[in-house]
Amino acid sequence: MSLGGASERSVPATKIEITVSCRNLLDLDTFSKSDPMVVLYTQSRASQEWREFGRTEVIDNTLNPDFVRKFVLDYFFEEKQNLRFDVYNVDSKTNISKPKDFLGQAFLALGEVIGGQGSRVERTLTGVPGKKCGTILLTAEELSNCRDIATMQLCANKLDKKDFFGKSDPFLVFYRSNEDGTFTICHKTEVVKNTLNPVWQPFSIPVRALCNGDYDRTVKIDVYDWDRDGSHDFIGEFTTSYRELSKAQNQFTVYEVLNPRKKCKKKKYVNSGTVTLLSFSVDSEFTFVDYIKGGTQLNFTVAIDFTASNGNPLQPTSLHYMSPYQLSAYAMALKAVGEIIQDYDSDKLFPAYGFGAKLPPEGRISHQFPLNNNDEDPNCAGIEGVLESYFQSLRTVQLYGPTYFAPVINQVARAAAKISDGSQYYVLLIITDGVISDMTQTKEAIVSASSLPMSIIIVGVGPAMFEAMEELDGDDVRVSSRGRYAERDIVQFVPFRDYVDRSGNQVLSMARLAKDVLAEIPEQLLSYMRTRDIQPRPPPPVNPSPTPAPEQP
Repeated sequence: MSLGGASERSVPATKIEITVSCRNLLDLDTFSKSDPMVVLYTQSRASQEWREFGRTEVIDNTLNPDFVRKFVLDYFFEEKQNLRFDVYNVDSKTNISKPKDFLGQAFLALGEVIGGQGSRVERTLTGVPGKKCGTILLTAEELSNCRDIATMQLCANKLDKKDFFGKSDPFLVFYRSNEDGTFTICHKTEVVKNTLNPVWQPFSIPVRALCNGDYDRTVKIDVYDWDRDGSHDFIGEFTTSYRELSKAQNQFTVYEVLNPRKKCKKKKYVNSGTVTLLSFSVDSEFTFVDYIKGGTQLNFTVAIDFTASNGNPLQPTSLHYMSPYQLSAYAMALKAVGEIIQDYDSDKLFPAYGFGAKLPPEGRISHQFPLNNNDEDPNCAGIEGVLESYFQSLRTVQLYGPTYFAPVINQVARAAAKISDGSQYYVLLIITDGVISDMTQTKEAIVSASSLPMSIIIVGVGPAMFEAMEELDGDDVRVSSRGRYAERDIVQFVPFRDYVDRSGNQVLSMARLAKDVLAEIPEQLLSYMRTRDIQPRPPPPVNPSPTPAPEQP
């Protein structure tokens, strides 16, 4: 798995439009009501700086504005996207920078708006000492073209012959162009062996991956001849756009494949063959946001490795060491993933377990003990509650062994098996320092769980070699047990050390880790819903916000 640098942005999951209203704002005008406007700021992950993103219009003479101008944001499920809404009273003669015109502010993450009931949240405005500032109401809507999937089929004719003995083994590579003129790969076809007139299989790609919502943006397609050693020969290229491709729904479109180097060298050069678009269609499909908006909850469970190989928690060399100055890798991994997922779980209660420890008083070895020491109710309140129970357990249990994963996977699978209507999706985070002792049972547990509404994230901390973990992450080879293969890939494994920021910036380390381990969750949730033919529920009806009190003339 490749590690994306902090500057690299993946294609956003989708684009979200936010509508803003306020209720019961402060009244600052002497002779009339305030004239409010809302300014949205977004926070940079690296520098933590707030930057202005946009402003609503000003609505004169009201304390209960419903703004028309909306904010459209790229949404990344796997990132904590912090937002700040500042409300001002805008007097035509004054500038908004004056503190006396400030009506209050609210801080929240984009995920909290989307994860709110029906993708709506109401927040109390604060920031004017000693005054009640009223509330801000935010509603999130997904832009409709973000759910489009394009399906197309291409063939080629008379491509250049590249192989000395045979013909060519051609394949296509699609790139979308970025704002800055660079290109990002977004699709590769399969290789068709030994032909100059290949017909490739039809394939589907999200429209946003092809053009990120800009239908006229250049799509570049390279034609290559496949070579076993990976040094594929370039045959030629052509460009198009989503708009041009979609016109081909009722006619074949033929593109000339050109090789710029040949064109320069040979006067009589015509082309290196042609590629024909045989078919192109667009369908809409349900998105991750549709399910969240319809009430699907993400249930987050944590399992922490308490085996002796982690080292004595009282020693600074231990992976569990509780330093007063910084979080351990365990606490960082837990916080990084948990703080994002908790926005999608309305009760914010998280079951948390430990495994591989001897428990007081009689020293029984356990592989799924509740961190809060309550067998009846292992739930902790919020991520802070999980961290608190984890620190408490470190003081009371004895680190032991061996490292068994299967008991805790089966524990979550039992809960997931009870709810198959799409209203709940379970995410299990296992944080471990190393070598797994029950590989056979773990594979069996994963294969069984792959047909349930659940995903498993494994974060490896410390310096161990994690080859066995890579085997559980079904990216390259689907996990199998006793001849049964996992129905879908539900495991994502990452070694924490790949994400540690060299300058020691913990916030950045945590953001990088969360980005990579959570990136696959929306697609895993969708693959479960699709295979079960579960459609999102309609969002709950919007309770009309309380009617504002009649304003005094």
